[in-house]
Amino acid sequence: MPRIALVTYDPRPEPSKDADLPVLLRELTAAGAEAYAEHWDDPRADWASYDLAVIRSTWDYSWRAEEFTAWLERCGKLTRLANPVDVVRWNADKRYLGQLADAGVPTVPTAYLAPGDPVALPDGHEYVVKPTSGAGARFAARYTPGEHTTAVRHVERMHAEGLTAMVQPYMRGIDTAGERALQFFGGRLLHASRKRAVLAPGTPYDADKQPHPGLTAWQPTPAELAVAEKALAAVPGAPELLYARVDLVDGEDGEPRLMELELVEPNLFLGLHPDSVPHVVRAILTAAPAV
Repeated sequence: MPRIALVTYDPRPEPSKDADLPVLLRELTAAGAEAYAEHWDDPRADWASYDLAVIRSTWDYSWRAEEFTAWLERCGKLTRLANPVDVVRWNADKRYLGQLADAGVPTVPTAYLAPGDPVALPDGHEYVVKPTSGAGARFAARYTPGEHTTAVRHVERMHAEGLTAMVQPYMRGIDTAGERALQFFGGRLLHASRKRAVLAPGTPYDADKQPHPGLTAWQPTPAELAVAEKALAAVPGAPELLYARVDLVDGEDGEPRLMELELVEPNLFLGLHPDSVPHVVRAILTAAPAV
């Protein structure tokens, strides 16, 4: 029986927000594996005892990026890690969007403001400011040109914490067509979902946000699939990915653009797509080395 760790975060004192985790633990065990949930930062975890460690919901990693990277390197030397270490390290910093754009992937236009850079923000259109290392809309906010002073303070706060800011035009298509998430697992499309806009006007950057409002099942279009596949093909080194989520929004021309390529710890939304559970289990078992 393969020993498999599903790597998560320590939510205490609150209950875990990962609704997929108990489902996968139950179904992997039923399929004959020894499956356990492990907190990525638990010093007692014996990573070498596992045949495979699958990063599933390390949802606090962006607050502790250096610590997470150190764990990543250490764990990757002790067991097989999915996704691979090089992929996770690259994807944990959203400056990868610039590399994908240079590779010809249609992306949301993005500018980057590192600590020490002049705080130059758009004039004449609505825009979004968020950190290059973040999850769950952490430190993200939507601004109009009339909110320039507030937006500058936002960027200055991130710079004070050593974070690089990314600035994107607010993609108005999300208000009508939503944001679509195409989920791949084991090398094939698993399912797709759509959600409403996360960032409401006037919501402070440090406020809690609902990360997946109005989530519904979605049938991806050929154009969406084409952008998703182009993004996945442009990942440096053409690695073998166990999982990927490709988040898309419509540009001003109505064509899909890459908002984010999530290769670290994407929510699988299995509660919305229960028929996907058997495929996820098979793919994880296939990725585990023969024992």
